[in-house]
Amino acid sequence: MNNQLFNFDLLVDRRDSDSCKWSLYSEVDVLPLWVADTDFMVAPAITDALQRRVAHGIFGYTNTPIRLNELIVERMQRLYNWAIDPSWLVWMPGVVGSMHVACRSLCDATHSVLIPSVAYPYFHSAPGLSGCNSQLMVMTRSNRRWVIDLEKLALQIDNSSQLMLFCNPHNPGGAVYTVSELSALAELMVSNDLIVCSDEIHCDLVLEAGMPHIPIASLNKAIEKRSITLMAPSKTFNIAGLSCSFAIIPDEAMRLKFSQASKGIIPYLNLLGMTAAQAAYEYGDDWNNQQIDYLRANRDYLSIEINRIRGLKLDPIEATYLAWIDVSELKLIDPKAFFEAAGVGLSAGDEFGDNNYLRLNFGCPRSLLEEAVKRIEIAVDVHWSDP
Repeated sequence: MNNQLFNFDLLVDRRDSDSCKWSLYSEVDVLPLWVADTDFMVAPAITDALQRRVAHGIFGYTNTPIRLNELIVERMQRLYNWAIDPSWLVWMPGVVGSMHVACRSLCDATHSVLIPSVAYPYFHSAPGLSGCNSQLMVMTRSNRRWVIDLEKLALQIDNSSQLMLFCNPHNPGGAVYTVSELSALAELMVSNDLIVCSDEIHCDLVLEAGMPHIPIASLNKAIEKRSITLMAPSKTFNIAGLSCSFAIIPDEAMRLKFSQASKGIIPYLNLLGMTAAQAAYEYGDDWNNQQIDYLRANRDYLSIEINRIRGLKLDPIEATYLAWIDVSELKLIDPKAFFEAAGVGLSAGDEFGDNNYLRLNFGCPRSLLEEAVKRIEIAVDVHWSDP
């Protein structure tokens, strides 16, 4: 049994590493808590695997390792009791590109893509960039959870509706859909002859104890046949820069369309990305279990601190390391700029569909998070004290 303890408190200087996250504020004293990558050192097993591969010295075109496919098949069975065939796997550089390919391969100018009204920005851009139309599905705050309003969705579906882009766990709201919610959604998809492309990139980052992640495609054969499931090790294991993800597409005809639409615009998969993914899925579970414990503690700390600051509200976060903070009571013209001026860089809510919110990434050492909370509290106190 591996009893190694990993240090998530370690502060790693990323300012001279060409980090997208840290470079944005390289000239000013602003803590970057925006884009969704963490500030944690990756699992040593990943670093070791990469070093061994780099030592080989040749990095030509590479096939997907058979073992990597086996690990995904085993993982789906072990975690979700979902039996998939390795032929269903389509490896892609990233989930965002996969969403665009799904739109391009399954829709045209006569079709509409159903997208959540509140979701991370690429959900909003994918249909238009793919030459099809968008239909905004209303997200509702039900029992302090951001989920799709299924009653309104049922009335909204029309003859143009072809594909739904789904996000579970939800980014930025953090909700993990329950089996009853997923079953109702799947029934709606099947009865209306719709296809669901489900972004499940945060599936390994469920923070609520005893709350399982359930791939919507695993519910039954009817929805499985109408599904594209997108997953990746990038968010979980902090290897987004290595560009490696996969789509699970059970239907052969749909899989062929998806693959055809990828040709010529999607590059070969990153060799080192596959190396890191294989190491992560084979040896990274213990590291991630400790990461989840750390993130859960960060979440609990943040929830207490944010909710005691006048004018800020934070609902429970079931999954992800992203906090969706309601700042509407402050009545700010530009919430992002307000907190940047206070030294905290957050993601603007309007990019996700609601300017009353800001998204904060708490996937960082506690000391950095505590400093950010101090700056937020001071800024809000000054705001209320101004005449």
